Amino acid sequence: MSRSLANHPAISAETRARVQNLAAKMGYRGNPTRTIRRSRQSKPLTIGILIGVPAENVAMATFPFILQGIRERAGMEHVAIDVCFENPATFDHSVRPQNIFRNIRSGDWRGTVLIYPFPEQTVSMIARKISAVAVLENYSTPGIDTIDTDDSVGILALVTRLAAAGHKRIGFLTWGGIYHVVGHWATRRFGGYVEALFSLGLEFRPEWTVNVHKAGPHIKWENVTDHVMGLIKGDGVTAWVCAADHQAYKLMDELQARGVRVPEDCSITGFDGLEPPKSLRRLASIKVPHEDIGSSAVARLLSRIVHPKAPRRKILVEGLLVEGETIGAPPRA
Repeated sequence: MSRSLANHPAISAETRARVQNLAAKMGYRGNPTRTIRRSRQSKPLTIGILIGVPAENVAMATFPFILQGIRERAGMEHVAIDVCFENPATFDHSVRPQNIFRNIRSGDWRGTVLIYPFPEQTVSMIARKISAVAVLENYSTPGIDTIDTDDSVGILALVTRLAAAGHKRIGFLTWGGIYHVVGHWATRRFGGYVEALFSLGLEFRPEWTVNVHKAGPHIKWENVTDHVMGLIKGDGVTAWVCAADHQAYKLMDELQARGVRVPEDCSITGFDGLEPPKSLRRLASIKVPHEDIGSSAVARLLSRIVHPKAPRRKILVEGLLVEGETIGAPPRA
């Protein structure tokens, strides 16, 4: 009975449901502290950390900071973690046997934290077996909690800063066609950009957005800078809001290689608050508290393990504005 009340995956879902319903009728309420926090002498429960990126593809990645927060909180809670890197494009339980799915079936993992987007079908399969919490991504599968950034507030702060500097023609940029699984983060940040323009009374033109509309033309990432150059010269777009720092730094590097100075000729903002590459100025950006997000993910997962039927939660963490050096007054015509 105790294993059913603790939502142990070795017990069938039907048996667990019957036991938990009976316990609820008898007035039993689980104690999260008693169930999760055990003595240092006892064997810790294990949670899986699935990172949706190949281990060798870590340039300007944010997951190391998230993982740091996960490790610190797991140590406090006497929880062991099993970190796995998976290419989302090939992460499919029906294609080839994987240790991850064996860990889930055997009950070695009590829950999992998903970092970066994974295919919805695969996530749904995982959620049917064990408790799951998604970091920086939303899924339609019921029961998966989310720990995310408050994108709208962050983008509003950046666009407001651009408007205060005098910019009236502001574009939005993200990459397309290079991600194995397309997440919702860029679309959410685009939504924040549109909301900011309307709230500030600035002009919105679809042609000033790059790689946003699902059915629209998508510019390959190697051709994005040329496309942006055309909009700067042709339409007079003087500032660009990029969906992420790694995109903004690449754009800035390539614009400057073509003789466009940042911020003297064009202002650029990013999102994440990452350290700049050598020879580039620090971006005006939103610093995401990735360590806090990782810590919150572990706490939320432990609560979900104890209360699998609890209402779905979405926790938004607010970032901090980084002034940077890439916003200036728009150039004179």
